[in-house]
Order: sequence, then C-alpha cells, then structure tokens
Amino acid sequence: MKHAHSFRAALLGAVFSTASTMAFAQTAPAPAAAAAPAAPAPVALIGPPMTQPLALNTATPLSIDMAALGKWYVGGVATGLAYGQTNATGLFSSDNGGGADVSNAQVFIQKSDGMFQFYAQLGLYSYLGLGSAYLNATKFTDNTYGPAPVVFGKIAPFDGFSISAGKMITLIGAEYTWSFENYNIERGLLTNIEPGVGRAVQANYATGPLSFALQWGDGFYSERFNWLTGNATWTIDPSNALALTIGGNLGHTNTNTFATPGLLNNTSIYNVIYTYNDGPLTISPLLQYTHVSSNVQTGVTESGNTYGITLLGNYNIDDHWSLSGRLEYLYGDGNKNDPFAPNLTFYGAGSKAYTATITPTYKWDKYFVRGDVSYTGLTDYGTGLGFGSNYDKSSQIRGVVETGVLF
Repeated sequence: MKHAHSFRAALLGAVFSTASTMAFAQTAPAPAAAAAPAAPAPVALIGPPMTQPLALNTATPLSIDMAALGKWYVGGVATGLAYGQTNATGLFSSDNGGGADVSNAQVFIQKSDGMFQFYAQLGLYSYLGLGSAYLNATKFTDNTYGPAPVVFGKIAPFDGFSISAGKMITLIGAEYTWSFENYNIERGLLTNIEPGVGRAVQANYATGPLSFALQWGDGFYSERFNWLTGNATWTIDPSNALALTIGGNLGHTNTNTFATPGLLNNTSIYNVIYTYNDGPLTISPLLQYTHVSSNVQTGVTESGNTYGITLLGNYNIDDHWSLSGRLEYLYGDGNKNDPFAPNLTFYGAGSKAYTATITPTYKWDKYFVRGDVSYTGLTDYGTGLGFGSNYDKSSQIRGVVETGVLF
C-alpha cells in the first residue's frame, strides 16, 4: 500500500533462554548450554517501497562503510518477462501477440540513518498495464523517467519528522510503479490513470498510530510545480490500517507527452484505502474518484469524472509459495457520442472497464518466478478505442511470466 512510505519499519524480537547449571558434591558442574545466536535486527531501508509477496532483504543487506559519510546500503533487481495476449493493438512494435523483454535492471543505493539521508534508484525498466499497449524497456525508460527514475535527499532532524526533495514516487494509489513492488506483475486500470514518479518536495510526520505526508510537485512528471498531494494513515491495530489520499493540480498544465498525459495531469484524485493483514492473508480494497474541470486554457471544454474500485489480495501458502489476485472496475462518465466529453479512462466517455488477475509466485532465497493471467473487458467504449488491430474488440486476455533476483 502506497501510504506512509517513510514510516514503514518492521520490529523483530527474539527470546532466549539459558539453561541454568547446578553443581553437585564430588561431581564436576554440567557445562552451560550454548545460547542460540541472535537473529540480526532488520535494517530500516528507505526503499524501494513494496507490497507482498516479494520482499527486500532487510536482515543482511549489502552495505559499504563510507567512513565519515556513514554506512551505505546497496541492493538491486534484475528481472525479465515473457508475455502473450489476445487482441493486441499493435500500437507499438513491442505490442503484438507476444514477446520477451527486460522488465527491471535496477540498482538501489541509499543511506537510511542519521540526519542526512538519500535514496537513488538507477537503471532500465518497463512495465505492463492492464488494457494498455506494451512499450519495450529501452524506449519506456527513455520516454518516461530516464535511467535515474527515483533520486532524492532526505533530512530527518528528529524522530517522526523528515523532509525529502528530488524525484519521488507519488503518494496516490494502492500499487507502485514497478512490477517487483506489487502483488501482480501487471499494473491495474486505476494505476494507469494515476501519477507514478514526479519531481517534488515532501514532508513526513508520524505520531503514535497516525502518519501524515504532504507533497508539492509536478504531478505526472510535467516539470510544472502545481500539484499538491496529502496523505493521512491511521494504523488502527497491527492487523488494520486506513488511509486517505487527496491530490490534484491547483493550476493548469498544457504539457502532453507519453509520461505526462495532458488531460490526466489536470485532474484531482481521491483515494480511500483499507488494509487488513493477519498472518498469511492480506486484503486491500481501494476506492478512487477523479475529476477534471473544464478549462479553456487547457482545451478541456467539459468537466468529467471517473469512479473506480480495486480489491487486492495475497495469501502466503508457505515460505516459498504465495497467491495474489486483483479485481477492478472503472467507470468514466459522459456521453461517448459527445466529441467534447473528456476521455479520462482511455476507452471513451461513458466507458466501463473491468479486470481480473491471478498471480502465483514461487520464491527461493533471492530468486523468484511468478505468472499473471489476466482478463480485461470493456463495455460502452468509444469508436476506435477498443482492443485489436482495428480497435474494435471488447476484451483482452494476457498471460505473463516474470523471473529474476531481488537483493
């Protein structure tokens, strides 16, 4: 779950017992039982933020002692994927009936303690979004956030408070930007209409069960600082948490690129996320509402809204196997026959889209392999906005396999 990223830290304890010895007359004392070695305490890393089922090695991460500069931690991810799908659009050369590509080749470098900290995520990447065309890793990296997608400095003057500045992930949504961070390989419909990475300044504060974050940035990577996003999270108890996130463009932006869809960059987004975690089971529903106002300066002549719901879940079967799933529904209001109605869903005003995804995962040490099987369906979609080479199909089935290492 994408809230209160700077305050997530696991607590790990161990209980040891030492057998007492007793000396008897005329006999040598029995040797004391050796105490079990203490398990290493987890390291509080800054990132990358992750949901289940994959996880970083926080027990013994690779570290480098930089003397006066403190201890730096180094990690990374190297993954590849193969996919096959029905009704491919052919919008890009890599969006056809199937293919294979690098999904992540990234390194994480960070200093996560002391007053002055930093985080850098560097490398090559791509990602699949349900209901959208696939662009290969080299082109995707070039057309989005570049080879240094996340780089920021952080000042933490006292416990519970920090300020960060640089290129950071958004506070919005229940899924993150890269495949290895999420329940499923493919990102969901609602994530497709949310910002991913932006240039921003962010303040974080936590007290007791409450945490807050406030981010001022450029929204959908627009280079114009007019987005304000706030997040509040209440950890009700160890098994239940509730988060509210509100973000939006306080002005207007005319930029329209692959990384900065002009219409979406002028929206406001509202999220309510609940997370239940008990033992091997995690369930996280998300309610999302987005709105764009009419604005002559941006060419939006009519206002529009979307309404969406996502249900995410994961069950850890044992230490190696887990099963994740996602159900979604997204509706964009308006009349598909109205040429001026905003198309916030990418399938036309008045369109409805729904998806189902299931993802089994096998993990062993730092290696993993997992697969997605997904279905995306459309109703009331606009002419030329469906699936298939003629953009007239109402559904798409996709299968994806991803494997690699995470350390």
